[in-house]
Amino acid sequence: MKSFTIAKNDAGQRLDKFIAKAAPTLPKNLLYKYIRLKRIKVNGKKSDIAFRLCEGDVVDFYINDEFFEAKPDHYDFLKAPKSLDILYEDENILLLDKKAGVLSHPDEGEYVDTLITRVQRYLYEKGEYDPKQEHSFAPALANRIDRNTGGIVIAAKNAEALRIMSEKIKNREIDKRYLCLVIGCPKKKEATLTAYMIKDEKKNKVRVYDHPVEGGKTMITEYRVLDTKGGLSLIEVRLHTGRTHQIRAHFAFLGCPLLGDGKYGSNELNKKFGGYKKQCLYSYRLGFPFETDAGILNNLTGKTFEVNDVWFRDAFYHNSL
Repeated sequence: MKSFTIAKNDAGQRLDKFIAKAAPTLPKNLLYKYIRLKRIKVNGKKSDIAFRLCEGDVVDFYINDEFFEAKPDHYDFLKAPKSLDILYEDENILLLDKKAGVLSHPDEGEYVDTLITRVQRYLYEKGEYDPKQEHSFAPALANRIDRNTGGIVIAAKNAEALRIMSEKIKNREIDKRYLCLVIGCPKKKEATLTAYMIKDEKKNKVRVYDHPVEGGKTMITEYRVLDTKGGLSLIEVRLHTGRTHQIRAHFAFLGCPLLGDGKYGSNELNKKFGGYKKQCLYSYRLGFPFETDAGILNNLTGKTFEVNDVWFRDAFYHNSL
């Protein structure tokens, strides 16, 4: 018999999900059977598979030891590079400057070298993350940025920080600002514009309209032109909606595509300005003007963090584009 006491990071999940991680080689059919037969109990009693575990609950397993096969001490994330640009760190979160070209999460083409695997390696080597002690939670990203875009990404070290930060993002209590470099200049130097978009899932591309369309979603983009020279404009953007490719698609719709954007822009124009193959877009500033209680993250209230090294801004001002 083995017993597990639910720790903070394991709280809130369904019983069957916890069992699947605590006893990784236990077949699903036996998992459900053992719950019915009370060979797996919560606090000494029979429980439903959908029961949400609380911190301090005790899960008892009256099953064979073979189902608790120990995980090896070798983890894939240890193959990830050590390189991390950390803007801020405390006991709950990391703020990271993700460079263009780095994936936020693994995909079918890259499993090892991603931002989250770098984070997991970093915390593992610091002694702040031990997969053997965690049955459900692993350090996770609260937001993501496309591979070819750079910017600030929030990593949560524990489940509570992830839950709170995800809620703040959902409720738009985060002030995120972008910098972008566009070809040409919008007619207005400063504006908040509304448009409508439909996403083509097969092409992973959106179409933008200036009027409501059936099946379309509203997108609202606020911007101000910071400087214009040499046929390019440096612009700060604040999103009021979070649509797919919103900044890229909206500025292309305005006739000012992002420099280096091959999907919504013009390769011919990109070549004219140096042949960039990654869009000039950076999530460079992140503020936490929390309007409601943030629990363990209250220390962030009112703070703002900014990336100083934005590659295309520096090139723009040094005439090196």
